[in-house]
Amino acid sequence: MKKPLFRQARLLPLLLPLLAALLLVLAAAAMHYSHAAPDAVVKSVPAHTDGAIDFADDAPQWSSLKVMALLTSAMPVAEAVNGRISYDENRTARVSSPIAGRVTALRVEAGDSVAAGAMLAQIDAPDLATAQSDWRKAHADERRKALAFERAQILLAGEVLARKDFEAAQADLLQAVAESARASQRLKSLNAGPGEAGLFGLRAPVAGVVAERQINPGQEVRPDLPMPLFVISDLHQLWVLVDLPEGAAGAIHRGQAVAIETDAWPGRRFDATVVLVAGALDAQTHRLQVRCAVANPQLLLKPEMFARVAFLAAAAGPGLDTPRAVQLPNTSLFSEGVYEFVFVEARHGHFVKRRVHVALRGHDSSWLDGGLRSGERVVTEGALLLNAEMANHAETQPQTPGHDHAQ
Repeated sequence: MKKPLFRQARLLPLLLPLLAALLLVLAAAAMHYSHAAPDAVVKSVPAHTDGAIDFADDAPQWSSLKVMALLTSAMPVAEAVNGRISYDENRTARVSSPIAGRVTALRVEAGDSVAAGAMLAQIDAPDLATAQSDWRKAHADERRKALAFERAQILLAGEVLARKDFEAAQADLLQAVAESARASQRLKSLNAGPGEAGLFGLRAPVAGVVAERQINPGQEVRPDLPMPLFVISDLHQLWVLVDLPEGAAGAIHRGQAVAIETDAWPGRRFDATVVLVAGALDAQTHRLQVRCAVANPQLLLKPEMFARVAFLAAAAGPGLDTPRAVQLPNTSLFSEGVYEFVFVEARHGHFVKRRVHVALRGHDSSWLDGGLRSGERVVTEGALLLNAEMANHAETQPQTPGHDHAQ
């Protein structure tokens, strides 16, 4: 038993160098892994420099960002207010029937263009038949009394007729003429002629588009209906009505430029002009009503649409340009201390943090008069996340392997 133990003791010095070499290999592998891990982390995060950050095309952060080019526009004097588009009443006619009757035929539909005097509907009107009968009777009586007056003149000249009878014939003729004029005026007020046999033609008083129709075949109509039967308007010119708070009254004047936006046409602005500022506040709402005129050549705007109305700032003096600013959503802005910043995409994937000056801040949007140029691409969604990520990378920027060896 002593001989095998002696042999193991002789082999032990030979195994020690092998064990030491194995330990050195394991230590070197561990050291290589400890320096390789930070390099792998650096490659998986965005590259960062002072005031800027870069994203690769496949970076997951793109899903949280929205970038768009912003343009300059005329700067408003205050935040946009709500308004309502309506008919231009100077170019609108509300048509009702001046006579009672029953609708026998309709000649137009809502949306049709009509000329002045065009037939809108035909109405069977007993009162019109009575008026036409009165007209014919009056003219017949006028002719009869005119002949009687001519005979009285001849007889008076031959001293056959007493002057009293001549004067009576003259008075009868004047009464007949007056009655004929009354009957003719009655038909004229109905816009009807004597030969239509009780059929009244309801006609358009102005040229335009049939915007509304409140009439159906067989309907009984009369002059005192609460709603007009037709609304005809020139929709190429509309009004925008705005009720302003008392505090904004001093900044609004007649002839001022206005920008209008609607939900129906997002991102599109319509130019308008202030045509009337009320002389007094409304007693109930204590607001100032302002009327704006807007051209509508393509008929994109419709009456009763809601609109956002921005009253634009005028030039500071003769020969000076109108103030302009870049409008952007408030989600683009973030604050650090007393200053405002945005992220600008200088090139694809390269975002630069830039200080800007806010000239006017609204509920949803703000206007910048410094720090941005027209056409620059700005982060409109995700700016806060982008700023937080930049700050996080600035604090946790990993060190290079060479720096670790130096220590």
